Amino acid sequence: MSGRHLLILGAMDIRPPEEHERRPEVISRRRLLWLSGAGLAAAVAPIATPVVTSAAPVAHQILCRDAWGAAPARPGGRTHTLNRMTIHHTEVTLGDNADAPARLRQHQRYHQDTHGWIDIAYHFSVDRNGNIYQLRRPDLVGDTATNYDPTGHFLVVCEGDFDNEQVSEDQLNGAALVLASAAQQFGISTDTLAGHRDFSSTTTCPGASLYEHVTSGDLQNRVDGLLAAGPVGLPLLCGPEATENVAAIESGLR
Repeated sequence: MSGRHLLILGAMDIRPPEEHERRPEVISRRRLLWLSGAGLAAAVAPIATPVVTSAAPVAHQILCRDAWGAAPARPGGRTHTLNRMTIHHTEVTLGDNADAPARLRQHQRYHQDTHGWIDIAYHFSVDRNGNIYQLRRPDLVGDTATNYDPTGHFLVVCEGDFDNEQVSEDQLNGAALVLASAAQQFGISTDTLAGHRDFSSTTTCPGASLYEHVTSGDLQNRVDGLLAAGPVGLPLLCGPEATENVAAIESGLR
């Protein structure tokens, strides 16, 4: 059996912001970023590093929770009706994209064990190479360590600290795909797209580099462009193929 399914955001098992443990930055940085997909321009985002290895083009799909090693969500959580889209960063520098799946596991442990939340706080995550990960169920309210109520918010987090590093083109386009899919399925207006800092005075999230793409309208334009091009489909990938893809990410090949 393929393990590839049509993505229905409201029915996915996506369980569970801003407080995170600071982790030592990984020194090795491997980066040749490729973007494949209709309506999006191919781009290479340079990273200041003498070591560059090739990464396979990232297909437009979502890696399910089991593939990246998520722990089970705990019982509980509040249901809500999604009516806006909010972008976050993890506020932890991502030195090497190969560490992205491990970072998700760290974030989930911190959110569950330290904060006592039912799951990782967000609904989806996007790494620097544009890989997309299934997190908390979108029909459940996310969580935050700041002074705002995320009820109604569709939460997408980009892995990295964008007050101290630059968001990549692949990461922006991956976020745009998830946001466009949510806008399409849940009827959320793209005019609601905002950064976490727009709702809380106690955070700079999603970081200066990423927030610039929110305030300039660039991220919304990417989302609107995808919606104008036709139905946005993102398959949910589970099973051996998804596990292999995560292994490729952790080997620096994707």
